[in-house]
Amino acid sequence: MSKPLAWDDLRLVKAVAEAKGMAGAAAALQVDHSTIFRRLGALERALGTPLFERRRGGYDLTPAGEEVLAAAERIDSEVHRLERRLTGKEIAPAGEIRVATADSLLMHLLTPLFYRFRATCPAIRLDVVIGNSALNLSRRDADIAIRATDTPPETLVGRRIGSIAWALYGRGQDRQARGEAFIDTADWVALSQDMASLKVVRDTRQLQPERLVYRANSVLALAEAVEAGIGIGHLPCFIGDVRPGLARLSDPVRDYAAELWLLTHQDIRHAPRIRVFMDFIAAELVPLRPLIEGMSGQFQIG
Repeated sequence: MSKPLAWDDLRLVKAVAEAKGMAGAAAALQVDHSTIFRRLGALERALGTPLFERRRGGYDLTPAGEEVLAAAERIDSEVHRLERRLTGKEIAPAGEIRVATADSLLMHLLTPLFYRFRATCPAIRLDVVIGNSALNLSRRDADIAIRATDTPPETLVGRRIGSIAWALYGRGQDRQARGEAFIDTADWVALSQDMASLKVVRDTRQLQPERLVYRANSVLALAEAVEAGIGIGHLPCFIGDVRPGLARLSDPVRDYAAELWLLTHQDIRHAPRIRVFMDFIAAELVPLRPLIEGMSGQFQIG
């Protein structure tokens, strides 16, 4: 080719194909008939192949012309999509978001928020991955992580929601029955050692071995054990304070607090579906900050 293809060349082919002739294409492009004839001839000479067959009923595309038309239609669709986006008329973000989080956060905080998000953005599907291990967002194990961490990876960007407070909890009925001696005599439950990165787990090593009767590798499972009366244990306040069967037995322990983060990889943070999800969930979590930070419950012993 003597010159590269331009968008105007593709528009010309599209107009002639849709009008099946020069006159209709000239009207669509608002130029005269001779200009269409001259530009189409020059384009075919540059390409070295005819794009149309001139028939009695009009202009029919050749195989080469069909390829050019297909490209023109794709580009035309993208141009219109860009125009809609820039003028605020883009359709709602769509697609799938893979969200990694912990079972306790999902059950006690996030599921109602996900419901409201889906009602607002029904074209976005959520794929929720539950686990305590940090998934690799760089490898796209997940698009977004909602996690408790004091050291988010440098490759991730996001928002700090607040500080997750932990306090000591036991069954309310046991506290009432046994009074102030309850903590001194109760059995204990705790998280498993495979979660030893949490200070609350490391501190259980100070307990007498015979009093630590139950371990679980899930915060949600630990809360179930406390509520069942197996023993007392430290729980996030957003779990302990909303379970009517539990009583808070201490003030929040400052050393056990962990930051709650909403994180994504920096390469996809501007994707419309990611941005709208991050904005929505962050706004929904802010009113829950008193619960997350342990300010909604009371120290109930004594």
